[in-house]
Amino acid sequence: MPLHSKYIVLFFAVFNLTGFGRTTPITVYDLRCENLIQPIAIDNDRPHFSWKIKYAEGQMKQRYYEVQVASDSLTLKRNRQPDLWTTGKTKSDESVMIPYSGKSLSSRSLAYWRVRVWNAKGETSAWSEIQRFGVGILTNDTIQGNYIGLPAVQSPLLRKSFSLNNVGTSFLHVNSLGYYEIFINGKKVGDDVLSPAVSHLDKRSLINTYDVTAYLRKGENEIVFWLGTGWFKTTTGFDVQFDGAVVKAQLDIYKNKQWQTALTTNSSWMGSPSGYKDTGTWRALQFGGERVDANLNPANMSKTTLNARNWEKVAVVDIPTHTASPQMVEANKIQETFIAKDIKQLTDSTWLIDMGKALNGWFEIRLNGLINRQQIVFEYSDFLDKEGNFLDQGQQDIYIAKGNGSEVFRNKFNHHAFQYVKISKLKQIPNKKDIKAHLIHTDFQSTSTFESSDADLNSIHDMIQYTMRTLSFSGYMVDCPHLERAGYGGDGNSSTNAFQTMFNASPLYSNWVQAWADVMREGGSLPHVAPNPGAGGGGPYWCSFLILSSWLTYVNYNDPRLIQRYYPMMKEWLSYVERYTVDGLLQRWPDTKYRDWFLGDWLAPHGVDSGNQSSIDLVNNGVISECFGIMEKIAKLLNKPTEANLYAEKKAVLNKLIHQSFFDQNDNSYATGSQLDMAYPMLLGITPPDKYEQVKNNLVKITNQRHNNHIAVGLVGVPILTQWAIENNEVNFMYGMLKKRDYPGYLYMIDNGASTTWEYWSGERSRIHNCYNGIGTWFYQAIGGIRVDEQNPGYRHIYISPQIPKGLTWANTTIGTPYGHVKVNWKLSANKLVIEVTIPVGSRSTIEAPENMALVKVNQKSVNNERTIVIEDGVHVLEMSAQ
Repeated sequence: MPLHSKYIVLFFAVFNLTGFGRTTPITVYDLRCENLIQPIAIDNDRPHFSWKIKYAEGQMKQRYYEVQVASDSLTLKRNRQPDLWTTGKTKSDESVMIPYSGKSLSSRSLAYWRVRVWNAKGETSAWSEIQRFGVGILTNDTIQGNYIGLPAVQSPLLRKSFSLNNVGTSFLHVNSLGYYEIFINGKKVGDDVLSPAVSHLDKRSLINTYDVTAYLRKGENEIVFWLGTGWFKTTTGFDVQFDGAVVKAQLDIYKNKQWQTALTTNSSWMGSPSGYKDTGTWRALQFGGERVDANLNPANMSKTTLNARNWEKVAVVDIPTHTASPQMVEANKIQETFIAKDIKQLTDSTWLIDMGKALNGWFEIRLNGLINRQQIVFEYSDFLDKEGNFLDQGQQDIYIAKGNGSEVFRNKFNHHAFQYVKISKLKQIPNKKDIKAHLIHTDFQSTSTFESSDADLNSIHDMIQYTMRTLSFSGYMVDCPHLERAGYGGDGNSSTNAFQTMFNASPLYSNWVQAWADVMREGGSLPHVAPNPGAGGGGPYWCSFLILSSWLTYVNYNDPRLIQRYYPMMKEWLSYVERYTVDGLLQRWPDTKYRDWFLGDWLAPHGVDSGNQSSIDLVNNGVISECFGIMEKIAKLLNKPTEANLYAEKKAVLNKLIHQSFFDQNDNSYATGSQLDMAYPMLLGITPPDKYEQVKNNLVKITNQRHNNHIAVGLVGVPILTQWAIENNEVNFMYGMLKKRDYPGYLYMIDNGASTTWEYWSGERSRIHNCYNGIGTWFYQAIGGIRVDEQNPGYRHIYISPQIPKGLTWANTTIGTPYGHVKVNWKLSANKLVIEVTIPVGSRSTIEAPENMALVKVNQKSVNNERTIVIEDGVHVLEMSAQ
């Protein structure tokens, strides 16, 4: 062998022995900071880091991790000592929400981080990709410049030319009180729409930050803001004094590890009215649409086009003092685009468009052959009446044509909930391919799936999942996007567990619960909706969203931030509840200008007396019992044992009083005997153990005899009845109700053309609504059998025990968790059940055989008819047989 060949062989031998070039079986992926992907402006200086792990060779436990944080990415790339934080090789199996403990971070600081892990075998992953995060403009800092706008102009273009000697990393901080789009040197910045997210504008506005480095150039630059008012109107109920859209912005350039402000909004900017104008007041039932005059809109954002417009000096606007904080939820984005399914001509110039599916978002149409100033009217509805006639829901756009050949109408600063569009004053309709609808929602991830042998179940699940996508935009969840557009707490409580099971949406709840904290009044009083520009109906179940959703965000995502931040406010609200507690039971509290009604259940089917006072009182005191129970758990987590014991005592006393006050010994029923009145006491531990079986049997009997085995609950009752059925293994009870095709039921909706769930079981008013979506957890927790362990949140430990109704032969279920995907695929044939289970690295599972079955094989190895087994991560095949 030649000498040089010997050296080559020796080199590669040493290379492999030292580990260089060897492919590691461990991969670290999906890094997140504050549960966001590479956020560049978070709202605090003590972030949390999370990551997921893949292992290519079977099972693995993370034994150690090392996180490095530096102010310069090159420090990490070159393996130099990080200047901000290094954990060193830390013994821990934690990989979710690891708190930063390095050097103090300041407002507008920028940092880079990476992580690697070791397993019990001593194998080490490669370093993860380097991720960037930044701290936004915090309360000890303020965004520079002035709020600017044009008086009495809802949608102005605001323009400024500026010069740069050099271009480095450049961040644009935007504090707009209404919607906006940004253009730099003729190009639109980003792909978000309808930004910012919602906030309670009387107390808080949000700052969005963009990396605009790629849009800038050395020398002359130009920036344009195109604004819309959104909720910032004198008519909405917020304390808005200025009639028009306003924005404050600051452009910073990073040089020598310091930010230098290159541009702010001030009186030197110029403004020009555009052709957009709202047609509604943005109050309930009055959201209207947009009047778009194409003659006043720029064809593009080139300097030549902009110079041809008339410009005037902007006004500096005095805005009342409030908190401006970084937005901590993903932006709205277009998620899907639908092409028109059907076109029907109504008159010689009127057309009915069917998009094939209900949605919330924008309408788009390409028009040809229009004459200048020709007006086209677009009206929107989410359903037709029984005769197939279009329903006026107050959603209307007007387009005034430019008349220059082909032109496109598309919404910009408003949105609609619709399936049908009626177009008037148009002689010739375009081809279907030129008519589009864009589904818009917050850019969270859809992480969970369900499919089974029953097509009806699949249809119900898919309708629920899709409905919640249409309702979750702008960093909150609404009752309906078109009629009220309000973040009701009752609707939120009804769907939160289902929504968090199906989607990775912790940031959405961070934004929404922040709004709930902002709407609290003196003495702990809460409204029924947040943000809260006006009054909204509801009851204690609506107010309890502050507690219930914060707790579920911890349980489902292992995200403790909400219970840590808002525990004092939770206590304050419960102290308000005590002021209206008489002889131990909560009574009706007063209406206020920001809150009315005092409901128990809401929108139950016909024949269910949910307005009966005994039912209202039982349900509302049940809500307080549930809150006491959760507060006990939160206090324990926060290391407040005395307070935990206090809430446990309060719950025990209240539960005893509820049973004494509402239980009928003669027929083993509570209050009116409705499904909700019966299920809630059992779920909360109110029903004594010696009465439980009688009450349970009575609930099943009432459902059969009084309701003909139909679901008989409303907004509040759906998630409560669902959870009761799951915990009591009453899978056939729920399955039978779901299979009903007549009123009331989910298949009744589907058989009547629903692609989204309705406000009323009968289909009145709104057919894109957040009333009955709480059933969504049943598909995952009952049929899939996947349940989170509260003691090990975020699916760190998972209970798996499928419940199999008669007639179902297989089901495939996936839940996305902070550790990765949990999958349970089962198939039943004769008396044999085969389950394939996938558990992500970082989790483990306790699997329990369904009733009347036992384990006989695990990964092809025989076991002795076990009922339960604990498995670690990886893919496992379990065989069970009937006993």
